[in-house]
Amino acid sequence: MSQNEVCADCDPAPAPASAPGPSSSAQPASKAVMVDAAGASSTFGTLTSPEKASVAGLAEARSHAASSADIRPPTPSYPHITIEFCDRCRWAPRATWTQTELFLTFPTPVLKGITLLPLTSPETGGRFRVWVDRGEGGELVWDRKTEGGFPELKILKQRIRNIIQPELNLGHSDAGGKFKS
Repeated sequence: MSQNEVCADCDPAPAPASAPGPSSSAQPASKAVMVDAAGASSTFGTLTSPEKASVAGLAEARSHAASSADIRPPTPSYPHITIEFCDRCRWAPRATWTQTELFLTFPTPVLKGITLLPLTSPETGGRFRVWVDRGEGGELVWDRKTEGGFPELKILKQRIRNIIQPELNLGHSDAGGKFKS
């Protein structure tokens, strides 16, 4: 997907162009031109039509680089979750799995974002913490060291739900849900 394209859910598909007739032939290949940072160009190889489009897209992206100064980073949206984890303990897979489960349980607009924060300093060794921020500062939801282990997702989801949307029914993750605990 190029930078100017959007997914099928965000924008209707454009009207199809007229189909080429049986007598039309493929576009001829052309030479590729590479331009370095100093502006010097060199020609090499041959390109087929899809490759030509890719090179044209790259040139267009470079021409838009100057206008990227106008692009501003997103402002924080709330509620937001931060998952701190010790990267030296190789807990990135556990953190990403937790992130995925939380996004599936609390889709947008209930939850606006989840940040994974890998830590590598000696003082953060063994850390796995989950924070919820509703715009008033973070609230600690889980700390592996004080809780005695990693969160069971059912419990973590209940704690987060109680902070961001207490009326939300978590189904089987609730004590009174389909499966009783």
